[in-house]
Amino acid sequence: MAWTINYSDTALKSLKKMDKQNARRIFDTLEGRIALLDDPRVSGKPLKGNLGELWRYRIGDYRVLCDIQDDQLIILAALIGHRKDIYD
Repeated sequence: MAWTINYSDTALKSLKKMDKQNARRIFDTLEGRIALLDDPRVSGKPLKGNLGELWRYRIGDYRVLCDIQDDQLIILAALIGHRKDIYD
């Protein structure tokens, strides 16, 4: 079962602003590893509080916050950023 990775406008903007090496690493991890899993929750962690409906993927010093939509097999990368300011 392959999942489709979609990116929000905010996530795409963040990828374009960061250096190419980190952007490529994030993209490759999402498309090459996470999308191929039967259940993408095995690699991520659920968030709590006001971001409780999202899941977090840790890729180096960067975090990708995703909304997993089981009924459509879609993972929406909502926010991408450095760990020090992604939760602000």
